[in-house]
Amino acid sequence: MAETTTITKPAPIIEGSLTAFLKSIDKLGGGALPASRMQTITKPDGTTEQIFKGIDTSVYDPKVAGRSDLQKLAAEAALDKAGTGISTLVGPDAYKQFMSPYQQDVINATLGEFDRSQAIQDTAMRDQAIQAGAYGGGREGVMAAESARGAATNRANLQAQLLAQGFQQAQAAAAQDLAARQGLGGYQSQLGQQQQAFEQAGLDATQIAAREAEFQPFTQLGLIGQQLAQIQPGAFPTQTVGYAPPAAPASPMSQFLGGAAGIAGIGGKLGLFG
Repeated sequence: MAETTTITKPAPIIEGSLTAFLKSIDKLGGGALPASRMQTITKPDGTTEQIFKGIDTSVYDPKVAGRSDLQKLAAEAALDKAGTGISTLVGPDAYKQFMSPYQQDVINATLGEFDRSQAIQDTAMRDQAIQAGAYGGGREGVMAAESARGAATNRANLQAQLLAQGFQQAQAAAAQDLAARQGLGGYQSQLGQQQQAFEQAGLDATQIAAREAEFQPFTQLGLIGQQLAQIQPGAFPTQTVGYAPPAAPASPMSQFLGGAAGIAGIGGKLGLFG
């Protein structure tokens, strides 16, 4: 009994695209790629073969941008490596570099004026004692000693006040300078971070471009495959091909028997066999 095989093929235009697509996929492992994507290997029999060397992940390793020069300078300044740090602006001796170089001159001049004024007062008190006829007496001596003690106390208080005023002014100047340097350091760090971010963006773009270049053959075939997969069945007419295999040839025995039967039939009709 003969059998018929039916083969349904896609439309020729689709069949051509699918064939080209499958051949392109085979090329990824077969060798029809740019030389940069191929690798020569030596087989055990000594022959060589070009094979697809795969994806080189090292070309798109992620990179991190280093600190910018501004960030380095800001860090060095804070650590006194550049000689302009802020560590000298804190601590018990931070005020000294802000003390006025003329402070001692001001103190000396002020105390000198105090001593001159006190000398005038002492002279006036002595003149009064002379006029009263009490100069050299016990009462005049007590008054002179008390006046000297008060003058010394006032002079010490005046000197302490001048020193404290200079110290407070130096502290205020140190605090202002510290705040100014901190603000400058923060601004410098901000600029450095922006520069670092810009350099990082460049590294990221290079890494992405290298990765896309490595995956380009796969990406391209993937896009083509997606388009082919979206074609709905029946969108193009198909071809149906029927195939019936030929009958098997008769054996010699069957041919002989068939021939004998034919001869007997003919002979019977002619009355050759009674």
